Amino acid sequence: MSKRDWNKIAKIEQAISKKYGDDAIQNPKANWNDDKEKEYLNQINKLTEKEYSLLDKDQKVEVNGVLVAKKLLSKESNRTCPTCGVYSFDIHDDVYMNKYDCCYKCYIKWVEDREERWQSGWRPNNGNNT
Repeated sequence: MSKRDWNKIAKIEQAISKKYGDDAIQNPKANWNDDKEKEYLNQINKLTEKEYSLLDKDQKVEVNGVLVAKKLLSKESNRTCPTCGVYSFDIHDDVYMNKYDCCYKCYIKWVEDREERWQSGWRPNNGNNT
């Protein structure tokens, strides 16, 4: 480089320094130390873990021939009655599923007025429905 190029660079640095301050023309490594390096690496590791957890939730899983987002499968919600096998969206069924582990129709048919027997473990089967 010729002498004139160095003078031009110095003038540009002086103009930047005057407008933005001395930190704008400083070497980025000037204030870097081992503690900052460790902190930076720790932040990178946390960010990477967060990205992997988000990617894991966005994955699709095949359930009965249909692709479903994995994050939807993490919710524990069983809406199928173990007694009759009917899948229901009815709000009434939620109460009976939580308390008696059956839908409203099964409650009326099998549990009502026989709560003690139901709580003791009796369940109807195909051969013995009495």
